Amino acid sequence: MNPSFPSHRPRRLRHHPLVRQLVRETTLSPHDLILPLFVRPGQGVRNEIASMPGTYQFSPDTLVEAVGEALELGLQAFMLFGIPATKDATGEVALADNGIVQQALQTLRRHYGERVLLIPDECFCEYTNHGHCGVLSEQTGRLDLDNDATLPKLAAQCVSHARAGADIVAPSGMLDGMVQAIRRGLDEAGFSHLPILAYSAKYASGFYGPFRDAAESPPQFGDRSTYQMDPANSDEALKEVALDLAEGADLVMVKPALAYLDIIRRVKDRFAVPVAAYNVSGEFAMVKAAAAKGWIDERRVTLEILTSIRRAGADMILTYHARDVARWLG
Repeated sequence: MNPSFPSHRPRRLRHHPLVRQLVRETTLSPHDLILPLFVRPGQGVRNEIASMPGTYQFSPDTLVEAVGEALELGLQAFMLFGIPATKDATGEVALADNGIVQQALQTLRRHYGERVLLIPDECFCEYTNHGHCGVLSEQTGRLDLDNDATLPKLAAQCVSHARAGADIVAPSGMLDGMVQAIRRGLDEAGFSHLPILAYSAKYASGFYGPFRDAAESPPQFGDRSTYQMDPANSDEALKEVALDLAEGADLVMVKPALAYLDIIRRVKDRFAVPVAAYNVSGEFAMVKAAAAKGWIDERRVTLEILTSIRRAGADMILTYHARDVARWLG
């Protein structure tokens, strides 16, 4: 050992909990979290989703109560998913001024004003009777998502949600050119100030199963691998993010989060823009199931997972754990 330098002993900074807190590199607070919520028509609806304990489908009236409870816990941002009364081949109900998400936006804005940040998910999988993310057509001898035919509908959906009170729109379909089409549509409708949170790196993941129960939107044939990303690819994610930013995205998302921490880190390092990560339903359900069996400490594991997502570079996390985390951190 060189006597001119004192020995460095990292444990000196770990001996006291307040010292550990003082030098902590990554923090987690309710303001870092976005709570996903599911809304469906009706009154007094509060249907627990069996595969996602503590997560519910709400009607607009009970959604108001749920958001009020979340606000008291310190949560402020909410992602809205709609479950319509009827579905068809092209998801036309998603564009209606009285659509279920439009109703939810208007109702929440009326009750809470600027106290809430409202972010509708922009896609058609919940509204189509086939469960895919837009218009279908015959391509290369098989039925598949028609990218270009879906773009104007996606832009119209975003404009409708903007008129209903959205603060940010979040297109999730992984369509080529979606951000450009939405940006043009918003600007022409007088919403040039409205940010776009693009699901820029959304993988064709096996972690989405419980969400499809919650949103009642499983594909009726095939899967979404022709428009969502191959889980084996990393460089492709950077290309997708670059394209979305060039088209006008203001924030970008990596989905899922836990199995893609390396992607979050690469995106943050390369682009230095606000990055969201979606801690998805399957990640949530695994923690809940293991905790119910007594195999893990739910609080400790949840906080460890979400801190790892922040440490990887996420500025905000969409998570079904948000209410529990807000209680624990409060």
